[in-house]
Amino acid sequence: MGPYQFAGGTAVVTGAASGIGEALAVLLAARGSHLVLVDRDEARLGDVADRIRSAHPALALTTHVADLSDDGQTDALAATLAAEHPGTTLLVNNAGVALGGRFDQVTLEEFDWVMAVNFRAVVRLTHALLPVLKAHPGSHLVNVSSVFGIFAPAGQAAYSASKFAVRGFSEAVRHELAENSVGVTVVHPGGIKTRIAESARTGSGVSVEEYEVGRKQFAKLLTMPPEKAAAMIVTAIEKRRPRLLIGWSAKVPDVLVRLLPGSYWRLIARRAAPARPPAG
Repeated sequence: MGPYQFAGGTAVVTGAASGIGEALAVLLAARGSHLVLVDRDEARLGDVADRIRSAHPALALTTHVADLSDDGQTDALAATLAAEHPGTTLLVNNAGVALGGRFDQVTLEEFDWVMAVNFRAVVRLTHALLPVLKAHPGSHLVNVSSVFGIFAPAGQAAYSASKFAVRGFSEAVRHELAENSVGVTVVHPGGIKTRIAESARTGSGVSVEEYEVGRKQFAKLLTMPPEKAAAMIVTAIEKRRPRLLIGWSAKVPDVLVRLLPGSYWRLIARRAAPARPPAG
């Protein structure tokens, strides 16, 4: 499979109103991709779309507002994307949410909210657009996992479960799509400055004091601008890389897990907070 061709293709990007998704939309437009941008924040999404339209008036750009925590809205969106954007050659499942708290501090409803956005929406949108991608050999699929899809810290049972699921799903689909000349990249961001940490929910059983301690400690690790992370993702797409680790906070844990799969947590537990927000 040769390099991915951005110019003239159509890219669907979820979570496009801020952070990595917004930065990706800007870079993809600069590469000549038509855009289909998805987010639940209508106002922010509209601002992003207006700026890109102003900079690239020749490109087609469509926005869709949907709450991916609602399976019904996700299914409706998936059907609309497949029907209205048959020229799609790139799908980036980037949208994500976070939940702080140990498993015994969160409700099953809160746990399911994370799984709905971070995993079920990825599955639903990919399933709906797979025939479209396969109809265009040379297409590409990107699923954004996390460093917490490589290792699972205390206080992140829901988030880690969802991101490990994205990782496994992506690897299986990559193997299945090889014969169709459709590439698949799974992305594991580390400490990226996005809105996911500040917008994370707190489990019902987590005290405010406990969460604040973890949030402040972890905020110190969020150092990489989303624009830099997005540039790395665009390069990974072009070069058909199957796996992308972004930042030292993803690369170091990856090595630790490989070397000490059963005991890596002992080495990093002193830096872990009970209910901290995720890295990316």
